Amino acid sequence: MVNAKWGIAAVTGGAVSAAVLRRRLSQAAVRNQEPPQLPAPRYRAGSGSPLLLLHGVGGTWPAWDPVLPLLEPHHDVLAPTLLGHGGGEPLPPGVPVTLDVLVDGVEAELDRAGWDRVHVVGNSLGGWIAIELARRGRARSLVLFSPAGAWTSQCRIAAVALGIRLSVATLARYSAYADLIAGNPLLRHLLLATQVAHPERVDPQAVALTIRASAHAPAVDPLLRTLPHAHLQPLPADHDYPIRVVWAQPDRVIPFEYFGVPMLERLPGAELIQQPGIGHVPMYDEPATVARQILEIAASVDQTRPETASADQTRPQAEPKGAAL
Repeated sequence: MVNAKWGIAAVTGGAVSAAVLRRRLSQAAVRNQEPPQLPAPRYRAGSGSPLLLLHGVGGTWPAWDPVLPLLEPHHDVLAPTLLGHGGGEPLPPGVPVTLDVLVDGVEAELDRAGWDRVHVVGNSLGGWIAIELARRGRARSLVLFSPAGAWTSQCRIAAVALGIRLSVATLARYSAYADLIAGNPLLRHLLLATQVAHPERVDPQAVALTIRASAHAPAVDPLLRTLPHAHLQPLPADHDYPIRVVWAQPDRVIPFEYFGVPMLERLPGAELIQQPGIGHVPMYDEPATVARQILEIAASVDQTRPETASADQTRPQAEPKGAAL
């Protein structure tokens, strides 16, 4: 596993307008680079009860790279790239891109792995997908890092979605210069400023991967056009799995007061942790903290219901384990 295989989950908009970003990227884009190198569609490694990791919109599975070494001693970890994202499986032909299509794709990953109910972890859009998997009966526990899916104002979510679309389109336009751009400290900081609390902790090669992946993510633009019109329904109050919600304090992409408060109304019984020192995509900011938040919840289930830790893997395993598959 290489730390450079990382995709920043949501995108780079917010503090920097698309026009400013385009202008700065134009100054850096002075020569073509090698053909794009994208991650494999999924990663699987480790041993223990099954654990699923879901990244955000515009990202790839290597978003979880910093925490994988901390999770694999305790869990059989599966981290897929979402359908239609850089390096992920292709979208089904002729089908409109919706959240349900992405959820179907992740559920197919669980079936391919031979898993029924698993510990599910999601960041941003991955959190919304995790909630829908729980609704379909696939979750033993939920840990959600700044999950998308709820908002107090239609105008706010429309603005967030538009900003992400413009930013991803800008990155895609300059994807041939990914390494050059990522190697520029000023540009790297601008690209990361809204996503993470500590841009200096992110490997430049990880930023380059994000830029390359943006040009190979046909799901992102149509998805972001439809998501503001989707509506996350509350989970049933009688669910049999714990839910932990971890919200960055502050979150510069989807602030808690406008997105977290309505989210909690849809997650009955959820535990809330407002975590300082992390950003919207927290894995590079504080990998030990992120891993601890995940391991605590998973262990609480495995210890109280140990007989189900392996029994939930009821389907034949169809994929070998290993690094990137």
